[in-house]
Amino acid sequence: MTDPGRQEAIERAWRELVATACRTAADGLVVGTSGNVSVRSGDLVLVTPSGVPYDRLAEEEPVAVDLNGRQVLGDLVPTSELPLHLEIYRRTDAAAVVHTHAVHATAVSTLVPELPLIHYMSAMFGGPVRVAEYATYGTPELAANMWEALCDRTGCLLRNHGTVTYGNSLDQACDRTAQLEWMCRLWLTASSVPGREPTLLSTAQVDEVARKLTGYGQRP
Repeated sequence: MTDPGRQEAIERAWRELVATACRTAADGLVVGTSGNVSVRSGDLVLVTPSGVPYDRLAEEEPVAVDLNGRQVLGDLVPTSELPLHLEIYRRTDAAAVVHTHAVHATAVSTLVPELPLIHYMSAMFGGPVRVAEYATYGTPELAANMWEALCDRTGCLLRNHGTVTYGNSLDQACDRTAQLEWMCRLWLTASSVPGREPTLLSTAQVDEVARKLTGYGQRP
């Protein structure tokens, strides 16, 4: 790689990826080396390597593949969930993907086919967050099941496994993961009260919030 500008962009993307991976651990969204993070840099996808503690990643060379999954940078083996990440990059304009084993979200994935509309921030994901059918980790079958649940959404649950979210930046993808885990915890808490059922929002109410969110935050 001879282009200094490209090299600098890759190194910057790697630093941001490492920071995001460490954030998922600090936020309790993963345990040990579970979960994985990726970010797109030009025609490459940088990914966390398999089985390497996140606090060690800053010492390692960037690990990158092309969209066909061919490793082009680094000596460490990419995450075993590479098919899951590449499925999203091939089908969307995602800039980053975060996969975790967040405990409340994983618990919800074992109970329902989609997360009930317990909070209006379901709009962040494009509507009710679906649960993908179970398949063994790291397989094309899991990637296909994930996409079926993820289609027209920005996040989904993987049955008996965890979460997948994507966004136009690592921060956005990670924020969506944290929001999803919070909503799952909220629903589990509300639905655990004996003799009571939590009130849920309608799709129309969530759609109205989605329209409002398009103008949320500070203007450039």
